[in-house]
Amino acid sequence: MKTMYSFIYSLMMVVTESLSQQILEGLNYLDHKPIRLLMKDGKIVSITSIKSLHAGDQDIYISPGLIDNQVNGFAGVSFALGNNDLKTEDVKKATKKIWENGVTTYIPTLTTNSKEVLIRNFKTLATACEDPSLMASVPGFHLEGPFINPEDGYRGAHPKAFVHNPDWNEFMEYYEASGKKIKQITLAPELKGALDFIKACKSLGIQVALGHHNANSVQIKDAVTAGASISTHLGNGCANMIHRHNNPLWPQLANDHLSASIICDGFHLTPDEVNTFYKVKGKDKIIITSDVTSYATLPPGQYQTQTGETIELTPEGKLQYPAQQVMYGSASPIKNGIGNIMKFTGCSLSEAINMATANVARFYGWNDRGALKIGYRADVIRFKMIEGKMDIQETWVGGVKVY
Repeated sequence: MKTMYSFIYSLMMVVTESLSQQILEGLNYLDHKPIRLLMKDGKIVSITSIKSLHAGDQDIYISPGLIDNQVNGFAGVSFALGNNDLKTEDVKKATKKIWENGVTTYIPTLTTNSKEVLIRNFKTLATACEDPSLMASVPGFHLEGPFINPEDGYRGAHPKAFVHNPDWNEFMEYYEASGKKIKQITLAPELKGALDFIKACKSLGIQVALGHHNANSVQIKDAVTAGASISTHLGNGCANMIHRHNNPLWPQLANDHLSASIICDGFHLTPDEVNTFYKVKGKDKIIITSDVTSYATLPPGQYQTQTGETIELTPEGKLQYPAQQVMYGSASPIKNGIGNIMKFTGCSLSEAINMATANVARFYGWNDRGALKIGYRADVIRFKMIEGKMDIQETWVGGVKVY
């Protein structure tokens, strides 16, 4: 009888062990060779080469899940606007749709608004992300504004009524409301008090980005010396008419200490701009971001913002703000940027994916994601490349299949 109990116990252990393990096969995105990836207890435990893939899987790739550092909203859910109260269920709804597009880690981004709206939405996001299912995908938040240049063009679609100089006490209210999880702030370095503000942010471990600004070369150098480390959506948040020599673009491109996030949706930047930024910064200092908004997945048409501005989503997928003739964020998920940057620059699939995975993780100091490595969190996607575009087949977050 004791022997039978031992056999049943051993069998149960085998079953339990097998249930905690998951095996994925596909082409390694790095070298296009077939691999078998074993996940256990939420981590990658082995990666082995295999001779071939099963029929029907021969064109499926495996890569780390995409990381998007600028997500303003998704699928009708806005993290930033205050026309409707943001609810926990809204965050869950958006996250599920984001997973469907191959993103396993993202940073919800709140843009310029009233103090009341920003505090309220930061609190909602912080509460929502206490849910273990969301916590794994949302390590923190990005505040874009309100400390940006108030001039039309540089301000972009940020409501002017709420734009002002950096205010540390005000920022600390946002920081506390977020559960001290603001990981990045985008500001204009030419504003009064900006340099001291940058230093204070760096002391808290917050990444400081330059964006929506008209800083000159000296101001940009001073901001980098103070601790700024990246340009937010370089080439955007900029006036249409600028001086051909003295403008914010050249000094940011020339500064080797600044990484650059770029939007590769095919609308925010021309192919030549993307190619130039890629050549100047190099494959290790470019971060593909989406700047995606709540209008992603919505039908084309005209929409009214909470402050009464009219924006337009064209049938081609361009989201624009006609009043200033500028973009209004993006309606294109980050996966579209992978195929576009390959097309625009001629870079490889592995380089393109690394710009939306490894580069982002390294920038934020996340040593548990962004690559297919043993011991890393099992944030993995399987996808096909169809006519130069990513087609997501499966998304896994911490070894759990979420799509």
